[in-house]
Amino acid sequence: MLSYQLAFTKPKKTADIISCVEFNHDGDLLATGDKGGRVVIFQRDPISKNSIPRRGEYNVYSTFQSHEPEFDYLKSLEIEEKINKIRWLKRKNPAHFLLSTNDKTIKLWKVSERDKRVEGYNTKEENGTIRDPACITSLRVPTIKPMELMVEASPRRIFANAHTYHINSISVNSDQETYLSADDLRINLWHLEITDQSFNIVDIKPTNMEELTEVITAAEFHPAECNVLVYSSSKGTIRLCDMRSAALCDQHSKLFEEPEDPTNRSFFSEIISSISDVKLSNSGRYMISRDYLSVKVWDLQMETKPIECYPVHEYLRSKLCSLYENDCIFDKFECCWSGNDSAIMTGSYNNFFRVFDRTTKRDLTLEAARDIAKPKTLLKPRKVCTGGKRKKDEISVDCLDFNKKILHTAWHPSENVVAVAATNNLFLFQDKL
Repeated sequence: MLSYQLAFTKPKKTADIISCVEFNHDGDLLATGDKGGRVVIFQRDPISKNSIPRRGEYNVYSTFQSHEPEFDYLKSLEIEEKINKIRWLKRKNPAHFLLSTNDKTIKLWKVSERDKRVEGYNTKEENGTIRDPACITSLRVPTIKPMELMVEASPRRIFANAHTYHINSISVNSDQETYLSADDLRINLWHLEITDQSFNIVDIKPTNMEELTEVITAAEFHPAECNVLVYSSSKGTIRLCDMRSAALCDQHSKLFEEPEDPTNRSFFSEIISSISDVKLSNSGRYMISRDYLSVKVWDLQMETKPIECYPVHEYLRSKLCSLYENDCIFDKFECCWSGNDSAIMTGSYNNFFRVFDRTTKRDLTLEAARDIAKPKTLLKPRKVCTGGKRKKDEISVDCLDFNKKILHTAWHPSENVVAVAATNNLFLFQDKL
């Protein structure tokens, strides 16, 4: 059972809505991006980390403006500053590096600490003004003095002008030297040191755009095999590509697709089968895909059908008409694996999020809301009632708030600590201590 640890709340403005959440590789840092183009990094509290039992408490570590709004004059198009994705690089030195992207531009950021300063320059004053060389009569040996800890975020690389359509995914390769970026119709491969060129490795754009039948919705590299990547489409398919077979991976190595049940066929079938997120397991053996109503687990060795299927909010099947009218049916829910691949988490409406235990097949519906969750309180499982008599603890499907939705979640890489973004609130939950 999860207990509530921390809520970080931003003022309730559109710019403050959290648009992505990502733990780094050891789980000591947690980054969030928002619609205003800002990145907020949280650091795990050292006391909570070393306490017995360990607690998952995080404090604000650094905040910086990653992207600004731009205007494409050739297309008369505004480019939002909203952060679509954040991906951490594995740590190689005391500094941390992360990639962040909006619709068009990817940036590599270096986040470093400074707790010492140099005093006693010869050519400039302490405030930075340059001294007149004629006034310098003696040489000083600069000294290093301690200072209050300062966390600096500086852009190291800017990767721009490579995407015609909106970037929906970035994924760092296991070689930690290259990464991919994907938009609706193309996937590009970049080297982290080279900003002025990228290689197009997938291109599904038809010669005649009137023949367009699907778009790329998400893409990710394999966690261990640097030549393998997967990408999902709006048609409910996932393609696995091997970069060793050809420079342009238009011919996939494997195609994962579940045939549609004819009894469930409806006007909305194509929309709800679109995959909004795909994530490979930490072991690299499995992957999960999230469509509108369910999460599916696939074995990379078996293309014909998923090995597990978990309904997220099946009770909404009867509400698809109204969800289409209010555009909620196009919401893009993300999903994530637990560190040991034994559980899966994804979001829903009414600030509900769902956790599925793959071993016991148990599932939980939990609510991330400030008014019911005080720090260190135990979360009570929630149930949605679809008709008939409603029990005391249940909520009716007609009472769900579709404006409160959890699209972005992240799971600590080695502990049962989860981060859940509910509009402008960030919640952290951990296993009952």
